Amino acid sequence: MYIVTGGAGFIGSAMVWKLNRMGIDDILVVDNLSTSEKWNNLVGLKYEDYLHRDQFLKFILEGEDRFETEAIIHMGACSSTTELDADFLMENNYRYTQYVCRHCVSHGARFVNASSAATYGNGEFGFDDDHDGIDRLRPLNMYGYSKQLFDLWAKQAGLLESIVCLKFFNVFGPNEYHKDDMKSVICKAHAQILETGKLKLFKSYREQYPHGGQKRDFVYIKDCVDIMAWFLENPDKNGIFNIGTGTARTWNDLANAVFAAMGREPAIEYIEMPETIRDKYQYFTEANMDKLAKAGCDVKMTSLEDGAADYVQNYLDMDNPYLRSR
Repeated sequence: MYIVTGGAGFIGSAMVWKLNRMGIDDILVVDNLSTSEKWNNLVGLKYEDYLHRDQFLKFILEGEDRFETEAIIHMGACSSTTELDADFLMENNYRYTQYVCRHCVSHGARFVNASSAATYGNGEFGFDDDHDGIDRLRPLNMYGYSKQLFDLWAKQAGLLESIVCLKFFNVFGPNEYHKDDMKSVICKAHAQILETGKLKLFKSYREQYPHGGQKRDFVYIKDCVDIMAWFLENPDKNGIFNIGTGTARTWNDLANAVFAAMGREPAIEYIEMPETIRDKYQYFTEANMDKLAKAGCDVKMTSLEDGAADYVQNYLDMDNPYLRSR
């Protein structure tokens, strides 16, 4: 059985979709649906069963071996970069991941874990996914720190030779509609442009970056799940790996890509950035993808323009936020 934690979420549900495309439906989805609309992400997908995250953890802690586990793709976590409850993030992101990892290691199952580019902080030490360099990273928010702590724990425990931790950069694509403020700017931009005809972007407060010139590494969700599938098929490839395109693009580039996908002329308004996030804002991120290439992964990354066009025209414009059979 393949277990996908956070399986009703953005990346998790996309991974269930990918597994289905690989002919795999012996899947256990683990999540916390509560009163959210995430259940819609599971419509049309094939999986064996569903468990609440707390029940799944209970089984693991009690040592119940009811799952013949082939792999656990651990996408379940609080992904809000503005979450202020540090104790919650410690338990939900850091400690929970330790328990799931130990379960995989003790049962000989593949463990693929979602880390984050937020661990790189302001990028002062670069964006290299080298094991030896992770100790010096300084995340800017508690979310990034919770991910950093697990990476450090796995390194200290000597587990990075047998598990995979993936540092996702700015992921966008179908199935993120439920993420509220954590939705990608492409998703937010589409709705904003439909409503107002224009898009608002934050002003820059650094001279080297013009307004809208701040840069991020935007990566399409379909490329992410292709890479995760590659790791499932190559169990000898382990460690920490970046998941990005390797090319930083500006917010203005992203805005222009969305307007083009919608068949409209760009109309951008630059607004003040809230003071509460100005000192924690990442002005530049760019994944170093050399390590993944050297490992032999041949997934071709989708350009920002092509990814935006597919997302906008085949999902957002179609009023269909779910991957389903696509």
